[in-house]
Amino acid sequence: MIDKAPSSPASDLNWLLANLTEKVPHTRSALLLSSDGIKKAFHGLGVDEADQLSAISSGMFSLARSAGSQVGSQGGVRQVVAELDDTFLFICTAGQGAVLAVVAEREADAGVLGYEMSLLVKSVRPYLETPVRKPVASGGEAIG
Repeated sequence: MIDKAPSSPASDLNWLLANLTEKVPHTRSALLLSSDGIKKAFHGLGVDEADQLSAISSGMFSLARSAGSQVGSQGGVRQVVAELDDTFLFICTAGQGAVLAVVAEREADAGVLGYEMSLLVKSVRPYLETPVRKPVASGGEAIG
């Protein structure tokens, strides 16, 4: 069963993700997450599926960042693509500390989907960014 994200300021982004999946034929779902794997908004996924895809996407994005460092890249990760037999998984940066993941069927036009993802990110980048979390002391107060 597909659920909607709980009502919160971040869930206001759900309509953007829904619009993306409706614009590009054969797109199944979209997920906005923090780079450390916390889901922020999603469309086309159940809550548990969104949690799982958040973990997978964060891990793949982190692996790509590490691979870039290993091969001498000085830049950040722009996009990671998993091309499976019947499915694509696109993962791209969506602002400081934010990642956008999109799942599409094999029949989806990868070029159009990538273009629409970049338009979404460029148009609302400030709203997609995830601020850096501050360490918390045992008493619950922020450190620093």
